[in-house]
Amino acid sequence: MNYTITGGAGNISKPLAEKLLAAGHSVTVIGRSEANLKSLADLGAKTAIGSVEDITFLTEAFKGSDAVYTMVPPKWDAADWKAYIGGIGENYAAAIEAAGVKYVVNLSSIGAHLPDGCGPVSGLYRVEQALNTLAGVNIKHLRPAYFFHNLMANIGMIKGAGIIGSNFGGNDDKLVMVHPADIADAAAEELLGLNFAGQSIRYIAGDEITGTEIATAIGGAINKPELPWVEFTDAQSLDGLLQAGLSQEVSSNYTEMGNAMRTGKMAADYWKNHPVLSKHKLADFVKEFGGAYGA
Repeated sequence: MNYTITGGAGNISKPLAEKLLAAGHSVTVIGRSEANLKSLADLGAKTAIGSVEDITFLTEAFKGSDAVYTMVPPKWDAADWKAYIGGIGENYAAAIEAAGVKYVVNLSSIGAHLPDGCGPVSGLYRVEQALNTLAGVNIKHLRPAYFFHNLMANIGMIKGAGIIGSNFGGNDDKLVMVHPADIADAAAEELLGLNFAGQSIRYIAGDEITGTEIATAIGGAINKPELPWVEFTDAQSLDGLLQAGLSQEVSSNYTEMGNAMRTGKMAADYWKNHPVLSKHKLADFVKEFGGAYGA
């Protein structure tokens, strides 16, 4: 089988490509830098260097593929982040149609059932909708939970203020979280099997935990057993993101996403379509967090 993977050597795309190569398949990896893809090229992957903003490039990269894996790389300087994300989805749809690809595994997110109100995830709603316009193409939308690795952004806060938190997670509601390795496993399963037809959705989550449980586990891993989870107001969250150097556009979108997590609307469809939880749990992740914190 011939697969094309977007996302370069990212936390999901790289292990996904490695799994497909190990299974004996032909894999082309799309990225922006040949150097970043060297480890995959050394394993036998073909590389396609270009931009996902270029439909002609994408079409050529997708030609001859039995299936493609699509994801939208971050763009921190986008003037309208949701529109940018949705536009990449339209590029993918145009290239998939022009290249004649029949199977697509698309990285989306919990919350992508909502057209607005979920920050960048509302952009992924637009990606799903763009791909769903394709006739005769089988599409599996992967909707993973909030990444454990997003918690790494709190290292500075823990060291500087002795707290961890965001504008969500301050009550007994469960936060749904997942490890990128489990997303890569799910994507590989879908691509190797190609047992999906039409347009379908798969939720991926590893743990369902409270902010307090997160703080307790991380505190134990870094020898700060009293570490508290603090829920900020939306205004405090926005100000903190701006002070961290993120743009107004990105900061506003992240704050909106946090609000959607706090109110429960982001995970509402997840709870209606509850999946079997994957293998990586908070207890596994905090070991990685402890290593990063110490470094």
